[in-house]
Amino acid sequence: MAKVSTNISLDEDLKKEAQALFAEFGLDLTTAITIFLKQSVREGRIPFTIHRFKAQSPYELHRPPEKSHLMEVADEVARRMG
Repeated sequence: MAKVSTNISLDEDLKKEAQALFAEFGLDLTTAITIFLKQSVREGRIPFTIHRFKAQSPYELHRPPEKSHLMEVADEVARRMG
């Protein structure tokens, strides 16, 4: 299969963060994007669920979990036990 070159524009910080993440998996950016595109074509959709929420930063993927009352009680018990 012939390969073609494709140019995309990315935010510089996003690109650096993505490259660092993919490097942890032994992937370069091209390979990671190729995996995403192949999986999208295979499934006929974006291969993950997209949710809308107000992010703390432009690249935040997950909301930090809100501290439940039970967690607050556990923290208080741990604090009192030293």
